[in-house]
Amino acid sequence: MSQNGKWHSVKRKYRKQLRRLHIQFVKYAQAYFMRFKSTEHMFMVVVAIFIGLLGGFGAVGIQFAIKLFQKLFWSAWTLSTNYFYELPWHHKLLAPAIGAFLVGLIVQYFSREAKGHGVPEVMEAIALRNGVIRPRVVVAKLLASSLYIGAGGSVGREGPVIQIGSSVGSTIGQFLRVNPQRMKTFVACGAAAGIAAAFNAPVAGALFSVEVILGDFGVPQFSPIVISSVVATVVSRSFLGDFPAFAVPPYHLVSPFELIPYAMLGILAGLVAVMFIRTLYRFETFFDHLKTPEYVKTVIGGLLVGLIGIFIPHIYGVGYDTMDRALQSDMMWQWLLLLIFVKTLATSISLGSGGSGGVFAPSLFLGTMTGGFFGAFVHEFLPNTTAESGAYALVGMGAVVAAATHAPITAILIIFEMTNDYKIILPLMISTIIATLISTKLQKESIYTIKLVRRGIDIFKGKDINVLHGIKVRDVVEQDYQTVQEGLPFRRLVKLIWESPKPEFFVINRNGDFEGVITLAEVRQALQDEEVLGDIVVAKDLAITDIPTISAEDTLDNALKIMAQRNIDFLPVVDSRHPNKLVGQIRWRDVMEAYNREVTRLDMTSELVHSVKLLDRAKTLEFVDGYALAEIPCPGEFVHKSIRELDLRARYNIQVIMIKRPGPRQKEVTLVPNPSEVLQVGDRLIVVGPEKAVEKVKNM
Repeated sequence: MSQNGKWHSVKRKYRKQLRRLHIQFVKYAQAYFMRFKSTEHMFMVVVAIFIGLLGGFGAVGIQFAIKLFQKLFWSAWTLSTNYFYELPWHHKLLAPAIGAFLVGLIVQYFSREAKGHGVPEVMEAIALRNGVIRPRVVVAKLLASSLYIGAGGSVGREGPVIQIGSSVGSTIGQFLRVNPQRMKTFVACGAAAGIAAAFNAPVAGALFSVEVILGDFGVPQFSPIVISSVVATVVSRSFLGDFPAFAVPPYHLVSPFELIPYAMLGILAGLVAVMFIRTLYRFETFFDHLKTPEYVKTVIGGLLVGLIGIFIPHIYGVGYDTMDRALQSDMMWQWLLLLIFVKTLATSISLGSGGSGGVFAPSLFLGTMTGGFFGAFVHEFLPNTTAESGAYALVGMGAVVAAATHAPITAILIIFEMTNDYKIILPLMISTIIATLISTKLQKESIYTIKLVRRGIDIFKGKDINVLHGIKVRDVVEQDYQTVQEGLPFRRLVKLIWESPKPEFFVINRNGDFEGVITLAEVRQALQDEEVLGDIVVAKDLAITDIPTISAEDTLDNALKIMAQRNIDFLPVVDSRHPNKLVGQIRWRDVMEAYNREVTRLDMTSELVHSVKLLDRAKTLEFVDGYALAEIPCPGEFVHKSIRELDLRARYNIQVIMIKRPGPRQKEVTLVPNPSEVLQVGDRLIVVGPEKAVEKVKNM
């Protein structure tokens, strides 16, 4: 062989070795990633940090993009109402129309999800598609919203930031191929990151995600949402500075009697929020019925917004400059009143026609104007007992947001985090809660969910919001209870109580019907006159007869409500067919234990389903701490024996949860085994148990 041939032979040899090493490395990396992915908490924390970083950069990016388009459309990096007044009328008319036309093209030909304010689309994705959002939404929403706001569209930037963050979370979840439960959590992480970075309010961001996006405070994995929110806030502060979104004035409560005007402000804020919701969706309905391309609708909307802006330029963009002036008590009440209606009209036209932007900032704007107007009016008549209008503008800001979104906790926390002043909490809570009650009474759906309902989507339909709704009282009823006959003399009753460990004694009559209950408190009072009452008083005389009962077929949710309303920690349980027949009792602790078990079961079930899917790649996974899930070939000594006969739980401390069996035409059949299932040659068993026990059976 020539020297050249030997050299080629050596090269081929090393190439094969390198290829073999590469394959081994890839397999090792995949196995390591699968083990890491199957862990309970660390995987979620690491991904949450990554989502928080990208969500924070998204919030920073949209602010820079808005300024870029402001410079392009208005020839200025920073805009104010005074600057707009100096521009020619045709400029103020055409700039929003041109921006709206470009947004219409993006919506028509690239991504329809970029239309509107975005949050309903995120909620729909969670409810109907397990959190799956197209990756292109990130780019489309960022471009469309910054373009529309920069051109003067009367919308906010917070909604787009929420949708961008949610899309980032969903894209990462799709790339990592996580289960639906984790996918929803990642979407919520992105939403929290967006709102936290937008307002420099990490706590409010996390609560908004749970209260609005997920609509469930019982979310099993809250930590990743908080982590994403905090990380996004750090990113935002690093680029934009550590200061609140608004120039908030110092707040103080002038007089305790001032809480009455704040309560009245809550009523007014609720009415303004309802007006905003209904006006917005009337314009959406109007434009939806127009049989024209999207870009034609957006141009019409842009021209109308520009026409309004010629005379009242305060409505352009997010309106933070005008809000700052109202918070500083620097506007006349007539202007404040006018802007409530004009901003409602401009935002409704902007979003109804298909523009891209949020409703959060417009809700803040309306709240600021509402509070400022009301505060100026009240301060005019009660100057010595009320604060200036800026304080009411601040509280009104939170009240209208709460009423429009039906998210009072988020609204309260956003205002609190912007002020860092605990003194504002009391008037803020009063106005916010009253506004939310008024809004929910007059308008069942929030500004987010009404859009989904109009599409025929009920995000709560078929969803068990309270896990206690699905658990019957009979499932946890305590049948070990103590009964006494109604005619039992007091002396014998005292002896029985002394000998019994039970704290309650249920009184029944001769027919066995329930009459009431005796507690130790009643007996303790009667013991003071035992010498006199010993032979006179009987059990029925001491029984509490007005205690509520609950049917065995009722739900634990109703049981919990009854106990809370009556301030008691137990309930007698009666037969559903015979309401006077006692069958047991239920205690507060029984309800709490059932709740905790059900929440744990739901979370564990989701993780188990996902882990079983992962077994196709990694044959052994860490399931929970100390336990493993594995797919193993059926050991020879198990063949031709039933699950019951093998008694695997007692002998090997493992449980068979699934069997994969060769079927006809080389197709695999998956079985959920029952105790009588007989194992066959070729079966593959999916087992769960302590790691050492699983490893022992795996090596048999």
